[in-house]
Amino acid sequence: MKKLLILGAGTAGTMVANKLNRLLDKDEWKITIVDQTETHYYQPGFLFIPFGVYTKNDVVKPKRYFMPYGVDLIMSPIEVIEPDHNRVKLSDGRLLDYDFLVIATGADIHPELTPGLGEHEWGQSIHTFYSFEGAQALHKKFKTWEGGRLVVNVVDNPIKCPVAPLEFLMLADWYFHERGMRDKVELIYATPLSGAFTKPIASRLLGDILGQKNIKVVPDFLVEHVDPDAKKLVAFDEQEIPYDLLVSVPLNMGAPVVAKSGLGDELNYIPVNKNTFLSNKFANIFVLGDAAGVPTSKAGSVAHFAVDTFGENFVRYSEGLELLPVFDGHANCFIESGYGKGVLIDFNYTQEPLPGRYPLPGVGPFTLLQESEANHWGKLMFRWMYWNILLKGQELPLPALMSMAGKWVK
Repeated sequence: MKKLLILGAGTAGTMVANKLNRLLDKDEWKITIVDQTETHYYQPGFLFIPFGVYTKNDVVKPKRYFMPYGVDLIMSPIEVIEPDHNRVKLSDGRLLDYDFLVIATGADIHPELTPGLGEHEWGQSIHTFYSFEGAQALHKKFKTWEGGRLVVNVVDNPIKCPVAPLEFLMLADWYFHERGMRDKVELIYATPLSGAFTKPIASRLLGDILGQKNIKVVPDFLVEHVDPDAKKLVAFDEQEIPYDLLVSVPLNMGAPVVAKSGLGDELNYIPVNKNTFLSNKFANIFVLGDAAGVPTSKAGSVAHFAVDTFGENFVRYSEGLELLPVFDGHANCFIESGYGKGVLIDFNYTQEPLPGRYPLPGVGPFTLLQESEANHWGKLMFRWMYWNILLKGQELPLPALMSMAGKWVK
């Protein structure tokens, strides 16, 4: 019997376990998935917690709820991956051998790697919404905060959900307006990018929206350290940004076990073929989700589209056929812009976001690169789809590959 071992029961790991459990012959395959924590978080929901839109019940469920029948779930930290021996060692000493390995160990924040960021003011005047605990603490902070200069900063890229910092600022604009104190709050976005976003057309549009909301963008700001006592960000070029409340997106890195196993780059992401997710070094290792070192967004939509293309491709590969270079880097993101509206962008490795209608050409109901109420409801609706369809590896009536149909080429 062939053994498929999956490391990580987050978004990508859970989806691929469900999909391959249906595609592979259960008489010929044994699927095992390993994770060290029992709780599954709907990470896009962290954005809404500080503003009281979502609560714990909206974003937290047991991982076991989403494991398909017949797949073994082992709860344990991973000590090391030994690809030369086709095995994984767990922290309790158990050895799990495999014929094929899927690494989906994700990414996490590391405030401790930026001097001054994760020190004595962490959770006081310095917060983050990139963790469940951080989002909850920020919600509590907002209840009593009386205003001042609120700075959102990204330490470095890549980060999970690149549009989330922009969404946070636009929701903050709405939130403080609703509380009657927007005139007491200065909103600033300090980003290492040269604009609001990575793609030129989308960057211009989003930058314009931020400007209309009186949100200042400070581009090309590379944080060297935080001075938590003086309450200021200091860049490598000695530029300084003072703050009263700092909401940081710390350095994002892959799992430490990736580094310990000698598989990753300097940020613990694993180099793979961007179209097939096959490891550059090992012919029986695939990497999915945020753990993969591919030039696309680290977002749930990418994991979903990637897994959709990966399933059938893996089956043919396991039968001795060549992998097809199918995945095109497709990503789409609903961007919450406040006041019951949102923006949708749809792009891939080579095509930047364009205006138009999605998913039905000319019909929608969602508009691309344009604020609309439909996009806001699409953002909120996605949470139900995530828990009930995507994690279970079920099909959505959306193409995994990006289509130019319905887009307006300028």
